[in-house]
Amino acid sequence: MAVLLQVDFPLEGPFGNEMKEAFSDLAKSITEEPGFLWKIWTENQETKEAGGIYAFATKEDAVTYADMHKKRMANLGVSNPRFRIFDINEGLTRITNGPIK
Repeated sequence: MAVLLQVDFPLEGPFGNEMKEAFSDLAKSITEEPGFLWKIWTENQETKEAGGIYAFATKEDAVTYADMHKKRMANLGVSNPRFRIFDINEGLTRITNGPIK
């Protein structure tokens, strides 16, 4: 069963199209991670936060990615990122048109 990884962290910017320009190479590399299914990028310029909701094929894939991403973020100077992994309730998600197969 697929799982979700929720990540959020403080970010001074960039946001919007500038964020797209700055992180396009990162986005492309994420698609090649083992078990990766999809990601929704999140941002809130007012509260200076960013992150994403990722879907991975297995919990192990999500944990492996989270461990790697924590190290990458630390190397970039990102402080206090939050990582959470959730199982998906497929029955309810199908009712609400969630993007699962």
